[in-house]
Amino acid sequence: MRITNNKILFFFIAITLFNCNENPIQEIVKPNIIYILADDLGYGELGVYGQKIIETPNIDALAKNGMRFTQHYSGAPVCAPARCVLMTGLHTGHAHVRGNDEWKSRGAVWDYEAMFNDPFLEGQRPLPDSVVTIAELLQSAGYQTGAVGKWGLGAPTTEGVPNKQGFDFFYGYNCQRQAHTYYPMHLWRNEERDLLDNKMVRPHANLQDGADPDDPQSYADFQLSEYAPDLMHKEALSFIDRNNNKPFFLYYASPIPHLPLQAPQRWVDYYKNKLGEEDPYYGKSYFPNFTPHATYAAMISYLDEQVGDLVTKLKEMGVYENTLIIFTSDNGPTYTGGADTPFFNSASPFKTEKGRGKGSVYEGGIRVPMIASWPGEIVPGSETDHISSFYDVMPTFCEIANISVPNNIDGISFLPTLLRINQNQIHEYLYWEFPEYNGQQALRMGKWKAVRKNIKDGNMLIELYNLENDIQEENNVAENHPDVIAKIEKILIKEHVPASIDRFKMTALGDVKSETKN
Repeated sequence: MRITNNKILFFFIAITLFNCNENPIQEIVKPNIIYILADDLGYGELGVYGQKIIETPNIDALAKNGMRFTQHYSGAPVCAPARCVLMTGLHTGHAHVRGNDEWKSRGAVWDYEAMFNDPFLEGQRPLPDSVVTIAELLQSAGYQTGAVGKWGLGAPTTEGVPNKQGFDFFYGYNCQRQAHTYYPMHLWRNEERDLLDNKMVRPHANLQDGADPDDPQSYADFQLSEYAPDLMHKEALSFIDRNNNKPFFLYYASPIPHLPLQAPQRWVDYYKNKLGEEDPYYGKSYFPNFTPHATYAAMISYLDEQVGDLVTKLKEMGVYENTLIIFTSDNGPTYTGGADTPFFNSASPFKTEKGRGKGSVYEGGIRVPMIASWPGEIVPGSETDHISSFYDVMPTFCEIANISVPNNIDGISFLPTLLRINQNQIHEYLYWEFPEYNGQQALRMGKWKAVRKNIKDGNMLIELYNLENDIQEENNVAENHPDVIAKIEKILIKEHVPASIDRFKMTALGDVKSETKN
């Protein structure tokens, strides 16, 4: 939907008549846009969403000055497909990337040293050049586009790198596997490596043989010289600074709080004092850590500090009032690596444990916090239960930038919700499919939530939950509502288009794998 002059006038009149905002829209066509995507941050890990231990005053302030969404969903329960849905406006029944795909046919893709010596082994299978991204659309509207953080949608040397998918500038991790250490040997600046002053410590390494796990010095290999989130944050601030006189779009895809447990020592010390003594995590899957609870909380509070830095920078430059900031997370909280998300009740009010958080299409895995702040346009302290998803971000940004929305996407703009105008277009349902974790599908339709799991085992039974009275999805009422199940079955068939990549195909859904590997 394109914003015409008449539509801008309508917005102005509506806001004036209904007194939803004291200030009429000044520059709706070209505000700056900052989209902050946390990594594995649970719905309940922010103070404004009920967190009791971890402190997030700057993100909470965004909500106080903006709008809190209570029914916003990621595009997928893990990293790469969630990012693909965000970038393309297509749900995972239509998207090119539907799961994490490490593209193993290239060789030793999990060998950290081999990846360092051969950048082609880095990264994930790429988005095709034919795919249109948010960044490309905003570029066409005159925006300077920057991506900082974790990419995961196309390995170096492929058409999927950020600079070939609409971003004028990129700094960060190209590869999700490389992001399994916050002290990497390099990051990427556009399409060139930025070598860092960190020695090689392979992701998922453990304590050295004979090391005393109760001695803090035994963990020295996991606290090195150059901390990637510090470096990426400086580049984000610099990108904003360079674009003071032109509209910009910053996609800030922070790797925090994705494992491993590594955080600035000052924040770790703060939470050590707050939480007291605790047992070390000995590194069964990710790096070991001497104070896992303190370090996990420290990571999130450090991310919160970075959000505060961004707001301060915008105010110093005099562009804060003309900047839309959205903060959200790519999926629910993890269940491994020493994070101990049940301790923090990280997905509250949803279930947090393994099988219900990250990697799952239950609410704890896909419902995520989302906060939108836009001074003068969004009513401070407002809240909405509008049901939305990552694939709605593209049409929303297109409407804000006054450009046409691609015809083939699945999203619906939530700009009217941001502006407190009647949201005439709403989703009849939201759809997910996820070929990993043994194959899953899900549907949100009004109060109903449908889940189908273990599809790769041939299971086609559908679980049905009434979210109005069963927010934790504990009582499967499918047998009591055959009419609802019949409708859902038709939708699940309708929304699934076989993936172009064999890894993402599910034969129980009728997919046929190709004879050649892809």
